[in-house]
Amino acid sequence: MSKMSYSSASMSSGSRTARRSVEFGRTYVVRPKAKHQATIVWLHGLGDNGSSWSQLLDNLPLPNIKWICPTAPTRPVTVLGGFPCAAWFDDGELSEDGPNDVEGLDASVAHIANLLSTEPSDVKLGIGGFSMGAACALYSAACFAQGKYGNGNPYPINLKAVVGLSGWLPGARSLRNKIGSNDAARRAASLPILLCHGQLVPYKYGERSSQMMSSAGFRYVTFKGYEGLGHYTVPQEMEEVCQWLHTRLGA
Repeated sequence: MSKMSYSSASMSSGSRTARRSVEFGRTYVVRPKAKHQATIVWLHGLGDNGSSWSQLLDNLPLPNIKWICPTAPTRPVTVLGGFPCAAWFDDGELSEDGPNDVEGLDASVAHIANLLSTEPSDVKLGIGGFSMGAACALYSAACFAQGKYGNGNPYPINLKAVVGLSGWLPGARSLRNKIGSNDAARRAASLPILLCHGQLVPYKYGERSSQMMSSAGFRYVTFKGYEGLGHYTVPQEMEEVCQWLHTRLGA
């Protein structure tokens, strides 16, 4: 799939005043091996690309799921001292306590929504990710519940499942105040979320994000911690993901 370039000034989720151009890398697609029942966009971690995850996901025993694995734009990343690498947004620290690059988050979440927007109407839609990709997936969940992006423009996708591995929710502290309307509370309560966590992104950030999402009205948040797991995934964790997706999506 070809690269996609968005200008934050013109895209539907972008700031009205920004002029930053965002170019996403290559998107890798893993086709379902049986009847197509669900599509999940899976987001890689900082400095990675969609290819490595597409190979792992292709081997999972989930034949009814189509996986879409995009590659993040290359941008300077503050937490790396400004070094440019593939990142879904700029970040000063890998936690929910850091300042939020709302423009970058909105641009990436809009790109993900665009990838899902052309899927068949009878197919269930989800988002998953690892590390920074998990942060972007959880931010998508927050946008879905609120019905809008961080800048106030409407969020268009009806999500049925969100998975985050070793991640955190950007802006978690203010989430509860944003889920105020009955519609937002209903959407939050309807969305199942699985959070699994290792050690490099501190365990407390994943656990706290889980707690804050639950307190904001996300009723179906499952949090799984793995003793001794570094910043990678292991078969046990992926088995947990497979079982959870099978239960939640029937795929």
